[in-house]
Amino acid sequence: MDTNNAHMTVSIDSLGCKLNQAEAESLTYDFVRAGCRVVLRGMPADICVLNSCTVTHVADRKARQWLRRMRRLNPESLMVITGCYAERSAQEISGMDGNVLVIGNSGKLELVETLIDRGLLKVQPAPVLAVGRNCNRTRSFIRIQEGCANWCAYCVVPAVRKNPYSREPGEVVAEIRQRYADGFKEVVLTGTEIGTYSSGGCNLEGLIARILNETGIERIRLTSLQPHEITPGLLEMWSDGRLCPHFHLSLQSGSDSVLRRMGRNYTTARYSQTLEEIYRRIPDVAITTDVIVGFPGETADEFGQTLDLCRQAGFARIHVFPYSARPLTAAAGMSGQVDAKIKKEREAAMLSLAREQAQAYLAEFEGRTMPVLWAACSGGVWSGLTHNYIRVYARGNPELGNRITPVCITGLWRDGVWGELP
Repeated sequence: MDTNNAHMTVSIDSLGCKLNQAEAESLTYDFVRAGCRVVLRGMPADICVLNSCTVTHVADRKARQWLRRMRRLNPESLMVITGCYAERSAQEISGMDGNVLVIGNSGKLELVETLIDRGLLKVQPAPVLAVGRNCNRTRSFIRIQEGCANWCAYCVVPAVRKNPYSREPGEVVAEIRQRYADGFKEVVLTGTEIGTYSSGGCNLEGLIARILNETGIERIRLTSLQPHEITPGLLEMWSDGRLCPHFHLSLQSGSDSVLRRMGRNYTTARYSQTLEEIYRRIPDVAITTDVIVGFPGETADEFGQTLDLCRQAGFARIHVFPYSARPLTAAAGMSGQVDAKIKKEREAAMLSLAREQAQAYLAEFEGRTMPVLWAACSGGVWSGLTHNYIRVYARGNPELGNRITPVCITGLWRDGVWGELP
């Protein structure tokens, strides 16, 4: 790696949650301001950065695979792994590669400054913005909050994202204004637990009000919330059409006994009540969720309760995760660890229900005309998202990118629907 060359190239990848994507996007801007050229995955790069995840053992494995793959592609490059896996397993990562810089979450957002201070990056006049897949000028991920102190029994996140804090509302508003000026149509408000947002007397509802009043961004989407965080006052804000009718409301289990063992702070009755309130107030809303199958001690009856609740809920999408024991969590030492074969069977059953519900939700919109924000084109077929998170495919002209246009939904196609432009 030659730090004397102008416009060093940087590759930035992200695994896991949308907060990681938001942080990768911020790093992209930092590197560009330092004069780097950000390139697409798979292209040669002087510096290769991964914002890692450690929520499951699969996430850990993907980070190790990334390091081996990127080293083959870039034998002489500096590898940087940051994020939650780096926070938890720095020594393990360092032992894999002699030229890898491991930066935990606390130093992640100062990564560019760290590289400059260590002489690994030389600041040059900024080139034309070339931001690749992490920042595609369509949807921007905005970090509003970080950290969690809930210590759910299965979750390692409080151990690797410590000391919860929220960004100042003025700082968030300024960043959204900049993203809008840069051409973005939609922002996604992200964090470890955005429902706990609180800064200077401003809660999540107040922050959204400021974004609506002080920016021109055309779409605002929220990431995961918990039932008790969704209040009537918050839901009233969706009378403004700029707020996307899409809620991610993590369930994890439809059994009260399992929820108690998990350390979740709601009951199935409260969860169902929140669902009903959202459906009643917001037309065409998509509600997506997460479900863990095979949590320690989960019986066939408890799993059946989860299936029943999901059937009744009518989710637009269910993300299914077989329980994965994580270090530093209470559940890892619990008795009644579920056999891998049983977990696989329950995962298959839940995935089958997930496919059934997803198709049923999509079918509701056949024949309807919906607004779509177009993001990418492949083989002459454009893809984009409706405000309620439906993936739409259609043939259109080359100028369609980053525009919001009406589309008539004609039927199911791939992981979404096919549409016809007027």
